[in-house]
Amino acid sequence: MRILGIIPARGGSKGVPYKNRKLLEGKPLMQYTVEAALQSKELDDVIFSSEDATLIGMAKNMGVEVPFIRPATLATDSAGSLEVVQHAISFLKDIGRTYDAVCLLQVTTPFRSSQDIDMAIHQFKAQQTDALISVQKVPHEYNPHWVFEERSSGHLKIATGEDEIIKRRQDLPDAFIRDGSIYITKSDILTLGNSFYGETLQYILTDSSRYVNIDTLEDWEKASRIAKRISNE
Repeated sequence: MRILGIIPARGGSKGVPYKNRKLLEGKPLMQYTVEAALQSKELDDVIFSSEDATLIGMAKNMGVEVPFIRPATLATDSAGSLEVVQHAISFLKDIGRTYDAVCLLQVTTPFRSSQDIDMAIHQFKAQQTDALISVQKVPHEYNPHWVFEERSSGHLKIATGEDEIIKRRQDLPDAFIRDGSIYITKSDILTLGNSFYGETLQYILTDSSRYVNIDTLEDWEKASRIAKRISNE
């Protein structure tokens, strides 16, 4: 099974201006993900997708392949990651390069390691699933069985649709959120199914002490603290 690693990064950012090239404890944010991807033993190829000339130049200097300049229409705030990945698959297919699956690695979750990537790919291959994502476990106080939604009447209902709330914490089923650091999906699910998830979805748990998804300045400050701690480990 041939697996392509895709690292998307665009020039603009509202929450943290120019965050993808901004230095995080001495390294550009994007470099953390590039290094992990290039050190992976399970990715057959790794490419960088961007519309920004500065980021493209930085990526090339870091040793990652940049086979195209991403169309500007796929670098707006409203452009989705799925369309970005579909564009990359289509471009590479047109030049004779095909892959069985794609591993999407977003630079805003910088602290996944090459070992995390390889473990995820091993599990993806072993389970023969449509897709696999990295997740964090939801703390019990935020478990969806204890979450309420508002009815049109203004009254509350249990978000899961149950009539009775689960009373004991010990009886709550595990719940997870996607953490954004690793998405692996079969190519035909991405292109024909128009989905990152398909019908069968596996997961791996990543280290919660290294988790951050950078969108705001507060997230950046958290990432800086994590990076400092990791450098001292």
